[in-house]
Formats: sequence, C-alpha cells, structure tokens
Amino acid sequence: MSVYTTVTSDDLNVWLKGYAIGALSDLQGIASGIENTNYFVTTNHGRYVLTLFEKLTAQELPYFINLMAHLAQHGIPCPSPVASLENSYLGELNGKPASLVSCLQGKSIEQPTTDHCAQVGEMLASIHLAGKSYAPAMENSRGPHWWKMTAPEVMPHLPMAEAELLREEIRYQALYRFQDLPKGVIHADLFRDNILFHENKLSGVIDFYYACNDVWLYDIAITVNDWCVTSEGQLDRERMLALLKSYHAVRPFSAIERGAWPVMLRAAALRFWLSRLYDFHFPRPGELTHAKDPVHFQRVLQGHIAFQTELQRIWVQ
Repeated sequence: MSVYTTVTSDDLNVWLKGYAIGALSDLQGIASGIENTNYFVTTNHGRYVLTLFEKLTAQELPYFINLMAHLAQHGIPCPSPVASLENSYLGELNGKPASLVSCLQGKSIEQPTTDHCAQVGEMLASIHLAGKSYAPAMENSRGPHWWKMTAPEVMPHLPMAEAELLREEIRYQALYRFQDLPKGVIHADLFRDNILFHENKLSGVIDFYYACNDVWLYDIAITVNDWCVTSEGQLDRERMLALLKSYHAVRPFSAIERGAWPVMLRAAALRFWLSRLYDFHFPRPGELTHAKDPVHFQRVLQGHIAFQTELQRIWVQ
C-alpha cells in the first residue's frame, strides 16, 4: 500500500462526482505496503480507502472486490466496496483501475499476545468457512509456478549459500503434492498489518488483493509465520498453539493436515522470502515506497528446516 500514482484533490473531486459519498475534505497517501497506491479519503459522509491498482487488471479485480462484498455480507469485518452511481465497484482514475471501500475502525499491532493470536485464528477459520459459498475461483499467482520462474532472476544477486538454500527449498517443495488437503478461498497475506484491533478486540481484516483459491493450511502457515514468530525469526510455540486451537474450534483440522504442517510452514516462508528478495533487488519507483527486509523470512525458513521434526509434534490435541 504505497503511493506510485499521484492523485491530487482536483483529480479526486472530479472522480467523486460519480459517487454519492459527499464532498472531499481530506486526502492522505498511505505509505505502508508495496503493491498498490492507497489513500485515505475523508468526505462529509465519512472516511474511505481509495485504491489504485498498479498490477492487477480490470479483468482480474472483480474476484477480489466481490469477495470482500461476499465476506462482509457473511459477517466478516472486512472493507465493504462502495458502488458508484452506475452501480459498479470498479472505476478508473489517472489511468489505473480504482475502487473505494469503507475504512474500518482500529489499528494494527506490532507485539501480538496469545489472546491476539487466538482471535486471529478464529477469524481466519471464519473467513475460510464464509468463502465456501463464493463461486468465482482464482489461481494462486504466487504459488510454485511463480517460485520457479522468479528464483532464477534473484539468484545472481545472492551469496552462494543463500542461492543454494533457495534452490534446494524449491526442489524440496516440488517433492510434495497435497491434493487431498481441504481448500477454498484463502487470504494469502494475513500479516499483522492486515488485521485491525480496537480496544484489544479484532475489528477488521484488510487487503484481500492476494486472495485466491488454495489450500487452507497454507493460509494458516502464512499467518503463523508472521503472528507467531519473533523478530529474530524464531517460532513462538505458545502463540502458535493459541492460533491453531482457536482455528480448530471453528473449523476442525483433518489428520492429513497435521502431517503436512511442517512442509506448509516452509512453503509459506519460502513464498515471502522470495517475494521480498524480488522487491528488494527489482524495486519499482514510487512516491512513498516501502520495501521489506528479505532476511527475516530467510531466517524463518532456516528455523523451520532446523526444527522440522519438532514441528511435527507441536499440534492441536
């Protein structure tokens, strides 16, 4: 959520004539994140988030925007898309596809407790269940095919040992095919900055633009790798168990998911290590850009490799 495409108040005033949300009073760029251009938009009717999509096309976007509308209708506290006067969730602004969504109350937290993690686990299970009735499907754009295509681009920029770690992990992941694991809609990016809390209660889930159809356990692993890992990349057992138990209470795990857990944790760490490597070595120009450190997820992956046998034993009883 950086600013790559500048929007002025004059630009937005013209564009907002296509909406019934009142007169613009404030426009502020949002600096966090790395994919899209985002602004806080305040009018006399309320506060909204404006997103200009830098990579996703107008043909791809209905999956994500309609998913948010679907989840909101099913009780998930996610942004609700705002329709234009022409009853469309998607428009165009400064040459980019653009949308407005409601702005949720709360803020993200940096130091989660076991209680925070439990709330996240319950919400993630609820998202998975609510997504079962969402008919459209979207392939995971950052799955194994993307890993194989992207790794050769970043390897020349890495020290030999890191390039070998990356090559070996992609080879390792290719050995596993979990076709029987439960799957459906996943968020695929449920990091701490994509969950909002208000007065220590989970109040919002945001940024669904990596959502896709994939294995639910992979989504849980992505979430655990951020919410339940220390700044040094070490897994926090208590936080992880709090998240898993809370999830399990809503959507019970199957036996096959337990067996796949250590591999999924490694797959989730690989995906974000590789993404951050690519963004670090091939940055895009932006007015307010924020590239994240790839070393953190290298450490997370190495920790999962070192403690794979122990990870098999730590599970919901």
